[in-house]
Amino acid sequence: MKKPVMAIVIIVVLLAALGGGWMWHQSRQETPLTLYGNVDIRTVNLSFRVSGRLASLAVDEGDAIKAGQPLGVIDRAPYENALMQAKANVSAAEAKYALVAEGYRNEEIAQAQAAVNQAQAAYDYARNFYQRQQGLWKTRVISANDLENARSSRDQAQAQLKSARDKLSQYRTGNRPQEIAQAKASLEQAQAQLAQAELDLKDTQLIAPSDGTLLTRAVEPGSMLNAGSTVLTLSLTRPVWVRAYVNEASLHQAQPGQTVQLYIDGRPDKPYHGKIGFVSPTAEFTPKTVETPDLRTDLVYRLRIIVTDADDALRQGMPVTVNFDSGARNE
Repeated sequence: MKKPVMAIVIIVVLLAALGGGWMWHQSRQETPLTLYGNVDIRTVNLSFRVSGRLASLAVDEGDAIKAGQPLGVIDRAPYENALMQAKANVSAAEAKYALVAEGYRNEEIAQAQAAVNQAQAAYDYARNFYQRQQGLWKTRVISANDLENARSSRDQAQAQLKSARDKLSQYRTGNRPQEIAQAKASLEQAQAQLAQAELDLKDTQLIAPSDGTLLTRAVEPGSMLNAGSTVLTLSLTRPVWVRAYVNEASLHQAQPGQTVQLYIDGRPDKPYHGKIGFVSPTAEFTPKTVETPDLRTDLVYRLRIIVTDADDALRQGMPVTVNFDSGARNE
């Protein structure tokens, strides 16, 4: 009787050992990771780069917006006037630069030459007259005052001749390089002001930067706007992300490029698909908005999951369940 009893005891012990080993092995198997997060859709505050009175808005809240679509216009009249003024300034600067660069005309040079000839004749006469007066002074036919007047007339004629010659030399040589450079700089400045005036006029129209849905219409036509004041808020159609958090113990299961399945309450049986695009390199305390069974004080790492098949059902802030199933892979 003892041998059968001993055999039964041994069998029971072996079965218990095998069962315990199997349970230990099962406990060591990693269960699929489940995270909780929220839909994150970027928004853009749209504004004019110039100030003025809002003339019109072509869209309203809830409208679907396409990239390149005109959204609104600021009163263009002041900027059209500024553009006309800038064009006139460029024309004047171009004319001045051409005049300075080309130098003096042949007619002006000829006039300067005639002025030199006239001054030369006047000087020759004044010099000869002074020489005659010197001879008369020696014989005391004229007074010292008459001789001094003749000398002054000669000196004055000589100065006028020198001035006429200098002017003729300037006309023949042309303007100085510094004057030409100054005129060119003035022209470039006027051209830059014209380019800015053209840009300002173009910026009186607000253009959609990308596809999206209009969330907010902050002002109405007739409002006076400063440059940079928010006029419209646009929710971008793409990309759509899910922001989730993973603790350190499960961090190795969440790698960039890994595919996941995303579930929302409205369609629990039809998942969206996503791919992990970013894993934060630094830990942080779990945000209060995150739904997780872990303690709030646990340190977690932020994930950004790009939704690859997003549609209009995904809305900003919507709670999402992220499943890392056995079929998940890295790409």
